[in-house]
Amino acid sequence: HLRHRLTKLGLERVRRIFTWENHIGNLIELMQPLAEPKPLKLLINGLHARTGGGVTYLRNMLPLMAMEPNVEVHLCIYDDQRDVIPVDLAKVTYHFLPYKRAFWSVLMREQVEIPLLAWRLGVDTTFSPANYGPFLAPGRVILVRNAVSVGFVEQRPLKLAYWAVLYVATLLSLLTCRRAIAVSEYACYLGGGAVAARLRKRIRVVPHGVDKIYSQREVANSRKSFLLSVSDIYVQKNFTNLIQALTKLKERFPDIKLKIAGEPVDQDYYETLKRLIEIEDLAEQIEFLGYVPPKALCKLYRACAVFVFPSTVETFGNPLVEAMACGAPIASSKSTAMPEVLGDAGLYFDPEDVDEIAATIKSMLLDKKLCNTLSQKAEIRSKQFTWELTMEQTMTALRDRTPL
Repeated sequence: HLRHRLTKLGLERVRRIFTWENHIGNLIELMQPLAEPKPLKLLINGLHARTGGGVTYLRNMLPLMAMEPNVEVHLCIYDDQRDVIPVDLAKVTYHFLPYKRAFWSVLMREQVEIPLLAWRLGVDTTFSPANYGPFLAPGRVILVRNAVSVGFVEQRPLKLAYWAVLYVATLLSLLTCRRAIAVSEYACYLGGGAVAARLRKRIRVVPHGVDKIYSQREVANSRKSFLLSVSDIYVQKNFTNLIQALTKLKERFPDIKLKIAGEPVDQDYYETLKRLIEIEDLAEQIEFLGYVPPKALCKLYRACAVFVFPSTVETFGNPLVEAMACGAPIASSKSTAMPEVLGDAGLYFDPEDVDEIAATIKSMLLDKKLCNTLSQKAEIRSKQFTWELTMEQTMTALRDRTPL
């Protein structure tokens, strides 16, 4: 009787425990942690984002990163950046530095404050969306987005010193970082390809996206007669040659206007432009708009006769993609990264040739059919650039810890 009872209990135990279903279930349970990505503790060094592309990048990327599963996001910025960067995201932990901002103090404090914060938090990755970052922080990743080759078009001693420092800091960061992200193939080469070619394995090209507000379809209005250029005002933006080209265009189009949207970040260069406008008697033709918010900027892109992008040096050019998304007919410089971004969706000119700039714009002003064709091509091409795709590719690079 006892033997019969033990046999029955043994059979019940075998049927309950030793089954293929249980075996497979246990294997899945053991392998689950390997299949799921390891949580990432990420510190973003936002100290350099004050104007232009750096601010655009964080405004668009921070909300997407905050929603990414298995990522704990920390952001370090200065107190005075609260007005330009989102500081109310629930899933981002903010660390504010109370010090006064200045170029040299940012460089020095970045090398001290960011590593101390990173090691205290125990982060896996320290991401600097700038050409350079702190050398002693863990898991350093940088974003190559500033064209250090601007130093070749600069002539002022203090500005040359600035670009020389940026060039050295970029190379040191590339040599010591875990990974680098570049906004274009051109950006990989940093204006001097020999060194960058040796580092190419650690650089991933991830283009910027474009805000959806620029892609929203609206009832088409007839285009006005003004030209539009969008950029903060620096020497490499080449407004000097654009203004001189406008002098030539005025002979054929006496009522032509040029609107320039962007902040005068380089005040000395801005004053140079104003003196040139006075010399060329173009005060009635040129209007500096300063900062223009996105909704108003959309209206300008959609209303301009031609969007002109005359820069001598760009690693990407956010306004170029914004104009594309709005369907603006585009006349662009053919240097550096512009052909890589614009493709066949615009007409090109040599940014150093004033006559060619004027002739290219003139041909577009006289040919509405050409402008309509370029407008359609621009809208189609702009769909390749989304912040969601940028975020996905960026997170892949930030998570990658494989040895080089």
